[in-house]
Amino acid sequence: MTTMNVFTPTSSANKVVSFWQLVGVPARGASLYTALHNGLPFEVYAKLAKVSGLEKSELANATVIASATLQRRAKAGRFNKDESDRLYRFAEVYKSALDLFEGNNHDASNWLKSPVRGLGDKRPIEMLSTSAETEAVLNLIGRLEHGVFA
Repeated sequence: MTTMNVFTPTSSANKVVSFWQLVGVPARGASLYTALHNGLPFEVYAKLAKVSGLEKSELANATVIASATLQRRAKAGRFNKDESDRLYRFAEVYKSALDLFEGNNHDASNWLKSPVRGLGDKRPIEMLSTSAETEAVLNLIGRLEHGVFA
């Protein structure tokens, strides 16, 4: 599996930044669980939109976060637990699609927005509002990575 690494210039050397660092979300473990329970910072939303190449409205639709809620969260500076979980699910699916397309953001975003036969001709981005649908998308990506098409 390929990982997205971004090189950023620093005063002493190039620093590799992982996808998870780039979007401001812990990758796994206790720090992730705590961050989700406490609510992700509002900045994560803009970072996810930027990294994925989606319009903020597309990301809001994919994560089922209403514009009025976004305005309230911007003022509060943090999402609630359920919204944070949906943002994390999007990030997990996007990261998996990015790995599938070997780090090509454009191809990963296009795939998420296109009807996919393995998902009953649904667009993956439309299947992120429930954990069951998200799991189906992740399972399909795993099968595609391993060449299992049935």
